[in-house]
Amino acid sequence: QVQLVESGGGLVQPGGSLRLSCATSESILNIYVMGWYRQAPGKQRELVASITRPSSTNYADSVKGRFTISRDNAKNTVYLQMNSLKPEDTAVYYCNIRLLTNWNEYWGQGTQVTVSS
Repeated sequence: QVQLVESGGGLVQPGGSLRLSCATSESILNIYVMGWYRQAPGKQRELVASITRPSSTNYADSVKGRFTISRDNAKNTVYLQMNSLKPEDTAVYYCNIRLLTNWNEYWGQGTQVTVSS
């Protein structure tokens, strides 16, 4: 059973920063793509950022220049560094991976990010 454990969400003021972490039980060597999605109330889930092996990154236009996705292969962990946060970044953020071995995708439980003064 593949597990994804997210952490790092919380309440932050506009302009502030947060770093989300997602630790997976699966080896990075078996993962094709790791990504972060978010879902705000009343809206569809959307891709925020992804990193595809070997190291190609992709960002939503709304977060380019503010968010950075990275991974630590030794820790089987993907991060999302979020800077210059805006109220519209408020959402539940989900970690997602797709495996090379079976092409299945897996989701984390989600972590709440609230940007408010």
